Amino acid sequence: MALIIPSNYHKISDVEKNHISWIEPELAKRQDIRPLRIGILNIMPLGKQYEFNLLHPLGLSPLQIEPVWIKLKTHSYKTWDLNHLNNLYITWEEANNPEPLDGIIITGAPVEHLAFEDVKYWDEFVKIVNEARNSCASTLGLCWAGFALAYLAGVDKKVFDRKLFGVFPLKSLVPGHPLMGTQDDEFICPQSRFAGLSDLEMEKAQKEGKLNLLAYGENVGYTIFESNDQKQLMHLGHPEYTVHRIISEIERDKEKGDVPPPENFDLNSSKTAWRSHRNLLFQQWLWFCYQKVSLN
Repeated sequence: MALIIPSNYHKISDVEKNHISWIEPELAKRQDIRPLRIGILNIMPLGKQYEFNLLHPLGLSPLQIEPVWIKLKTHSYKTWDLNHLNNLYITWEEANNPEPLDGIIITGAPVEHLAFEDVKYWDEFVKIVNEARNSCASTLGLCWAGFALAYLAGVDKKVFDRKLFGVFPLKSLVPGHPLMGTQDDEFICPQSRFAGLSDLEMEKAQKEGKLNLLAYGENVGYTIFESNDQKQLMHLGHPEYTVHRIISEIERDKEKGDVPPPENFDLNSSKTAWRSHRNLLFQQWLWFCYQKVSLN
């Protein structure tokens, strides 16, 4: 199968260089296969440069995937190429017309220091999340989006004095889980965040039937978890990050002068040692969406 992307997409050379199959929308329409339409609400800074971090693991799926890039009407996108934004991205309403999306990925955002209600686009975000819970098979929230979904489930974040940055070990907590069962018992994943969640509050939320806890790290806490109805999967890390993305954050942080270097990451011999975790996570999530859609 293949990604469905236009031939003029700015990262097409990277798609081909990484041996990811792709076809143009016109050819996809002629095939007797309905692709999974996966919305991507991208609110990362410099979002154009970030896109391939998600396209890569999505493009490894044996399913046919149509990425649908979504923009917020209440976000200013100050660091973005606005021509690219307006040419490729559509609103949530447009993305779900005439048919609803099958799943949605929501990225992180550099607003962890703010109370959720103080984020300019919070109301629009909540509206999308609530509608997605009813219309999509699953919502995958990464980093800040994971925190936001946890907050809506009743667990607020705790802001750190210093950035949690690096590559950290995690343990899978639920053997045989439909989304985590294929992960190694122990694996590693990049973290880049200024906030965390209380272990006690997370365990309380699980006892109250609000969340299912799926992965834990001694230095990073509960990092992967889901809503009790399995309609939302939350990952506080950045499994989608590449080595180049981490290096770019290091260079950006050096300019600020107040951020520690990443832990467990050798800049002189950098390797993507979390690739299997990333690929398995996205493939299992896509397969989960496919199974839910196929049952309808």
